[in-house]
Amino acid sequence: MSTTQVPASLRAAVDAAKERVAALHAELPRWELVVWTAGNVSERVSNPDGEDLLVIKPSGVAYDDITPGSMVVCDLDANLVEGDRSPSSDTAAHAYVYRHMPEVGGVVHTHSTYATAWAARGEAIPCVLTMMADEFGGPIPVGPFAIIGDDSIGRGIVETLSSSRSPAVLMQNHGPFTIGSDARAAVKAAVMAEEVARTVHVSRQLGEPLPIASEHVDSLYARYQNVYGQH
Repeated sequence: MSTTQVPASLRAAVDAAKERVAALHAELPRWELVVWTAGNVSERVSNPDGEDLLVIKPSGVAYDDITPGSMVVCDLDANLVEGDRSPSSDTAAHAYVYRHMPEVGGVVHTHSTYATAWAARGEAIPCVLTMMADEFGGPIPVGPFAIIGDDSIGRGIVETLSSSRSPAVLMQNHGPFTIGSDARAAVKAAVMAEEVARTVHVSRQLGEPLPIASEHVDSLYARYQNVYGQH
């Protein structure tokens, strides 16, 4: 049943977030990060006067059928606030991240092949590429095994990323989750996580990759985060 509890003061912000999140879902199949209906993107809608909300993909909806109007809105306890479909089965995990990491504005989950293969092994992706130092500030860590449906996955994400500079975590036997200042940044992290997972896998077929010294990782990360690009 559809509900409409979005405060009038957030109406424009929620509608804009629905547009962004719907468009960003198209990036997941474009970069071959998902198949069928798997995966999801969410974005926080900040509420200066009360509790924040999140916009997320509904459960089991094909990517070709995603529109701004099909997005659902939930509170940060994963309760449906607006929409006529059930939210993604990962909503509780997204909501937990938003509750406990106030700097996070976007969360993405994919089952991208190479990153998920590392997750299946329960193995962190070592920082052996300057691209990894730039984007992740070190290795991409592994989070604990957790059952889908409640906030167990969210707890694992927060516990793991709280002690890492990485915006990506490989949840054991499940797949990658990424965070960002907004949904677009989280999607970028998901794309880059799959790229480095693939490259490091290929490198290991040739031999043991060479690690990058921690002081060089720190220098590369600082340059990329503070100097690179347009500011």
